[in-house]
Amino acid sequence: MTTEAAPVRVMVVDDHPMWRDAVARDLAAAGHTVVATAGDGPQAVRRARATRPDVLVLDLNLPGLPGVEVCRQLVGSQPGLRVLVLSASGEHADVLEAVKSGATGYLLKSAGAGELLDAVARTAAGDPVFTPGLAGLVLGEYRRLASEPEPPSAGAPDAPRLTDRETEVLRLVAKGLSYKQIAERLVISHRTVQNHVQNTLGKLQLHNRVELVRYAIERGLDEA
Repeated sequence: MTTEAAPVRVMVVDDHPMWRDAVARDLAAAGHTVVATAGDGPQAVRRARATRPDVLVLDLNLPGLPGVEVCRQLVGSQPGLRVLVLSASGEHADVLEAVKSGATGYLLKSAGAGELLDAVARTAAGDPVFTPGLAGLVLGEYRRLASEPEPPSAGAPDAPRLTDRETEVLRLVAKGLSYKQIAERLVISHRTVQNHVQNTLGKLQLHNRVELVRYAIERGLDEA
């Protein structure tokens, strides 16, 4: 499995001790390093900042500080951190709020252990991971956001120039392809795709995939 080839530093956050411990055991048994666990929002922020995991497996319903706020605080302050929400809620509002807060993926707790392990490995690699049926919802929200006019910005500088390859990768991201699919389509490595995306985010002064896809759709790149 991919999880065996690429161990990941993971932190598990859930307010139910038995569930939290079971997820941590499954991840450790698959070869990942569970650097910490937490049972509430403030504890999650403190321990994540202290241990700096690669992937945060995060429940949304947390005492002290909601999961979306935990996500927002950590993603904004720890570059490279990926957040995989693992929640009992499949409500559209919860999914969209999590993604807008910076989550890379969203998995329901009804998922099996194998699905979770695969999701953690893919999240660590930067791929968006969603329980089937939720990916279309998120892409639809990207399109809705892109249809809303941006507030006027006085004296805004011209958009930075992207390379042809960065533009090509951006177009495929806007079409909803995963990094792995983009790598296969362009016959380049997964790492190269990640580098192009990170360079594009930096040039455009964007913070996450949500903003990146919105930027691309606004410019019609998803239809090119």
